[in-house]
Amino acid sequence: MQNRNALKCTSIISTCDQEKTYGTLPVIKCQAAVAWEPNVPMVIEEIEVAPPQKNEIRIKVIATGVCHSDLYHLFEGKHKDGFPAVLGHEGAGVVESVGPGVTEFKPGDKVIPLFVSQCKECRFCKSPKTNLCEKSWSTERYAQMSNTDTRFSCRGKPVLQFMGTSTFSEYTVLNQIAVAKIHDDAPLNRVCLLGCGISTGYGAAINTAKVEPGSVCAVFGMGAVGLAAVMGCKNAGASRIIAVDINEQKFEKAKVFGATDFVNPKAHKKPINEVLTDMTNGGVDYSLECVGNVAVMRSALESCVKGWGVSVLVGWTDLHDFSARPIQLIAGKTWKGSLFGGFKGKDSIPKLVLDYMAGRIKLEEFVTHTVSLEQINDAIQLMKTGGCIRTIVNVSK
Repeated sequence: MQNRNALKCTSIISTCDQEKTYGTLPVIKCQAAVAWEPNVPMVIEEIEVAPPQKNEIRIKVIATGVCHSDLYHLFEGKHKDGFPAVLGHEGAGVVESVGPGVTEFKPGDKVIPLFVSQCKECRFCKSPKTNLCEKSWSTERYAQMSNTDTRFSCRGKPVLQFMGTSTFSEYTVLNQIAVAKIHDDAPLNRVCLLGCGISTGYGAAINTAKVEPGSVCAVFGMGAVGLAAVMGCKNAGASRIIAVDINEQKFEKAKVFGATDFVNPKAHKKPINEVLTDMTNGGVDYSLECVGNVAVMRSALESCVKGWGVSVLVGWTDLHDFSARPIQLIAGKTWKGSLFGGFKGKDSIPKLVLDYMAGRIKLEEFVTHTVSLEQINDAIQLMKTGGCIRTIVNVSK
C-alpha cells in the first residue's frame, strides 16, 4: 500500500506542477492499451497524456513492434507494483511538442524511444565499456520495469510507463535522454524494430560477443532476437552459424538471415551441448542464448569450445538463478550478458537506421503480421504461441 500511495503522490505533484508552470501545452486524450493487472488481457482505454515537462518531449507513436519483454511483464514477471501500465517499448514516432530546456528536438522530428537512456554525463555513459546509464528507469526498478513517475492517467488513476517508453499508446512522454533522432526519410513502421529486438540480437553478436571472421557460432532461439543475432554473426564474417530451436518451421527464416546449420534439440537423444560439440570438433567459438531460459543458458555455455569460447546471455528473464560448473570458466570459457546489444542508443540507433536504409541490415524480413492497436491482444497471443516473428502495430495514422 505504501508503494501505491507513493506512486499516486508522485503523479499528482508532477501534474499540478506542470499545469502551473507549463500550462500553454494541453493535456492530450488518446487511445492506449492499458494492462490493469498481471495475467489479464490489456484493455483499450482513453488515457490522458500530460504535457512534457523540463527536458521532456511528447511523441506521437506511429508504429510499434511487440516484443517478448511485453509478454514477459504481463504473463511471466507479473510484479504487482508494475501495474497498471501501458506496455510497449519497440516504437517509432514523431515529436508532437517539447518541454523547456529541450534543444535537440523539435516538433515534426522522427524519433525512436529508448528503453536504455544515454544521458552522456554519468560514469557509465562516459565509459566505452558499457551502454548502461545511471539515469535510466532500470537503475533500481528491474522487477517493476518502470519508474514511479508517469505522465499517464486513466479513470483518475496514474498509469505507469513501461520501461520508460509505453509505445502501446498514441502519445507518450519521455525525457530527451531516452530518445534518438533519426533520418527524416526513415519508414517508421520498420525502423521501430530497432527500438529493441533487432538491435538487441544484432548487437549481442557484433558488440558483446565480438564475433570474428571465420568463426563458428550457435544461436539458441529463432525468435526475432535470435534471428537478429544470426544476422549479426553473418555480417561479422562467421563461417558457420548453427540455428538451434525446437520449432523447425523457423529454420527457413533463419536461412534468410545467414544460418548454415539447423538443430532441433528434441530430435536428438544426447543433450544439445553434446550434439553441438560433436558437430564442431569440440564446441563453437561463440554461442548466444536468445530465449530467456536458464537451462538453455547453461547449455549454450557448455556448447562453447574450451580455451576461448564465449557465450552471451541475451534473453530477458529475472525469475530464476542459473548455474554452471566452475571448470567451464576455469578452462577458459567466458560468460557474458548483453543489454540492448551493447548499443549506446542516442549514438548508435540513428546509424542503424541508416544501415537499414542502405541495405546493410534487414528489417522487412522480420515482419510477419501487421495489426491495429485494437488488436494488441491478438498480437500478444501470436507471440505467446510462437505464431509470428515480429508483429507491427499501427498505433497512429
